[in-house]
Amino acid sequence: MQSHTSAPGKIILCGEHAVVYGRPAIALPLSKIRARASVAPGAAGIGIRFDAPNLGRRWLLAAAPGDPLSELTLATLKQLGITRIPDIQITITSDIPIASGMGSGAAIATAIVRALATAFGRNLSAAEISALVYASEQRYHGTPSGIDNTVIAYEQAIWFQRRSEPPHLIEPLPIAAPFTLVIGDTGVRSATRLPVGEVRRRWQEDPARYEALFDLVADVVHQARHALARGDVATLGPLLDRNQEALEQIGVSSPELERLITAARRAGAAGAKLSGGGWGGVMIALVDPETVVSVREALLAVGAARVLETTVSASA
Repeated sequence: MQSHTSAPGKIILCGEHAVVYGRPAIALPLSKIRARASVAPGAAGIGIRFDAPNLGRRWLLAAAPGDPLSELTLATLKQLGITRIPDIQITITSDIPIASGMGSGAAIATAIVRALATAFGRNLSAAEISALVYASEQRYHGTPSGIDNTVIAYEQAIWFQRRSEPPHLIEPLPIAAPFTLVIGDTGVRSATRLPVGEVRRRWQEDPARYEALFDLVADVVHQARHALARGDVATLGPLLDRNQEALEQIGVSSPELERLITAARRAGAAGAKLSGGGWGGVMIALVDPETVVSVREALLAVGAARVLETTVSASA
C-alpha cells in the first residue's frame, strides 16, 4: 500500500471581486505548480499520522480528529468503503504559496483524496473528488464559491458565474492556443475575506459606481473568453491590463502588487494584473518565449518573494 499523487494550483485569469456580484470569472489550473501527497504504511497501532513540512505541522488523526485535513481523510475513507482506521502515514508537500489566491488548500485536499484512493486501489471520479474537496473547503471558508475544487479536481479551465441560488454556473472553458504566465508573489499575505469585506462596504456606500466597475470587469471577462476560444493570445494582454485598472479603482490593489505589475510590463509582458483577493498575494503576467526570462528577472529585481511560471495548455 503506497501511493504518490499530486494536484495543481489555480489562478483567476480575470473577473475576481466582480464575480461576488454575479459577474463571470475565468479560472485556470496551474499544471506545473502542484501540491503532492503520499501514503505509506505506518507503524502498527498509530492510526493515521500526517506530516506536512511546508505547513510546519505533524499530527496524529487520533489527537486532532477535528482538523479539516483529518476530517477530509475520514470522509474519503468512508467514501472508499474503508471502515477501520488504517495504520498509514500521509506526507504533504506543496509548491503553492499559502494564502495567495492560488488554491493551496483545495490542491492539498485533492492530492490527499487521490493518494488515499490510489493507495487502497479504488477509483474516484473527478466529480466525487470535487465534492469531497468542496466539503473540506467549507470547513476552511464557510461558503466557498466552488471555483477552487472544480478547477483543481477536473484540472481544466472553467467559466464561473455565481447565481442567486446554487448551483452556480460552472462550465469548461475552451482554450484554442497555449499561453504562458509568470506569477509574482509579493510575499504579503492577506486573508481574502478582508478585501472582499471592504469592497462590500464600498459597494453599499456607492452602489452605482461599483456596479459600473463590476460591469466593466464583466466586459473584460467576456472578451477574454472569446479571445481564448479563438486562440487570440495577443488580445489577452491588453485585457489583463484593463482588468487591473478596474481592480485598482475597486480598491483591492496595493503598492507591492503594482510594483511587480509595473516591472513586468516594462520587462516586456504583454499584460499583467493582480490575481485573487488583492492587498497582497500574487500577480500574473502574460509572456512569450522571448520575454519570460526578462520578466522573471525583473520581478525578482523589484522584490518578488518568489516567481513561478506555468503554461496553460490548449483544450480545444
